[in-house]
Amino acid sequence: MNYDVIIVGAGPGGIFSAYELSKADKGLKIGVFELGNPLERRKCPIDGKKIKSCVKCPTCAIMSGFGGAGAFSDGKYNITNQFGGTLYEYVGKQEAIDLMKYVDQINLSHGGEGTKLYSTANTKIKRTCLENGLHLLDAQVRHLGTDINYVVLENLYAELKEKVDFHFNTAVTGVSRTDEGYEIHTAAGSYSCRKCVVSVGRSGSKWMETVCSDMGITTHSNRVDIGVRVELPAEVFAHLTDELYESKIVYRTEKFEDMVRTFCMNPHGVVVNENTNGIVTVNGHSYEDKAKHTENTNFALLVSKHFSEPFKDSNGYGESIARLSNMLGGGVMVQRFGDLVRGRRSTEARIRESFVTPTLAATPGDLSLVIPKRILDGIIEMIYALDKIAPGTANDDTLLYGVEVKFYNMEVEIDKNLETSSKGLYVIGDCSGVTHSLSHASASGVHVARHILSMI
Repeated sequence: MNYDVIIVGAGPGGIFSAYELSKADKGLKIGVFELGNPLERRKCPIDGKKIKSCVKCPTCAIMSGFGGAGAFSDGKYNITNQFGGTLYEYVGKQEAIDLMKYVDQINLSHGGEGTKLYSTANTKIKRTCLENGLHLLDAQVRHLGTDINYVVLENLYAELKEKVDFHFNTAVTGVSRTDEGYEIHTAAGSYSCRKCVVSVGRSGSKWMETVCSDMGITTHSNRVDIGVRVELPAEVFAHLTDELYESKIVYRTEKFEDMVRTFCMNPHGVVVNENTNGIVTVNGHSYEDKAKHTENTNFALLVSKHFSEPFKDSNGYGESIARLSNMLGGGVMVQRFGDLVRGRRSTEARIRESFVTPTLAATPGDLSLVIPKRILDGIIEMIYALDKIAPGTANDDTLLYGVEVKFYNMEVEIDKNLETSSKGLYVIGDCSGVTHSLSHASASGVHVARHILSMI
């Protein structure tokens, strides 16, 4: 055996699984295999000056590497069972909350001390939302910020690298069963282990489906989230973000009764590109350091789509929409809300004359040529609903970037220990289809590590 435990993927789930296993001091030999770079070498070439848009690197520095896609996120850890995943369905509601609180304590002890914990408890905003047909979900939110999140990851890596073998820039091409455990295959050779933990994130969803197919592991169709990223003056949402920071608001549309929700709110933040399997989509970041604050706040508006018979490829549907946006805009597209509702495309001149200065260099265009009518109608309806609790949301100069797509893995059939039908093979984090957030993914890594330790 090369290793007692091999972890595929160094995102939040993989990191916290390795942390919990190594902390036990049981002499376990642990190997972590990661497609991307170490943290200090994760550099996106977009500088906003010489390079303004995605150049489609072979491995996206924003999506892959130590820390996973969450490394350069705004570092929000939501402690709740109401959103972010369904981990509680496997481990129990209280256990899921306890695991998330444990992760929070680790983050605080590794550089996150002094960051604020927000809460929706006892807020009057919830009533205001209800009065206007909106629903504010309950949560505690630890906001590290992109900068402090990076520090926490640096400190975790400094501690882990002394106890764990990291193999960076190493693509795992497959996983196979052996008499004594598992073997993972890479271009540099194969490595054996007794227990294998897979944590390849959303960007590894296609690879995960292949592994499950090859090993006869049952999967179920999952959803895809499609929408836009909204950018507007920070003052518009200040009364929400100052108190709650992250407000998860859900709205049921009158026209189609679809659910539209806010996601990943970034007060005084920036809009950024993401590259998933060669497809350029949009996301948002924010910083704890006030010197890095902008005048804008951004957040996503997403509509979930779940397909069954005869079409089951939710991710393929989302990819086709994102590819159309890339084809028309050469990457991410941006449109003023006023132009969208008037049925005209935005131009460089209209964007330049806008009262909202974009934080991402995107191509002015017409989102109605990209996003399906039903989804776009829901987003427009949601913007008018939000305007009732945050007047100014529906202003003409509000910017909409498209498309934002959240890909989810086919939901892998796992048990209460997050173990597949192939014993000794665990699937955690967002690639499992069970978690959709930093906190849930990290908690799933701790849960699996504790199960493995209990069997030694």
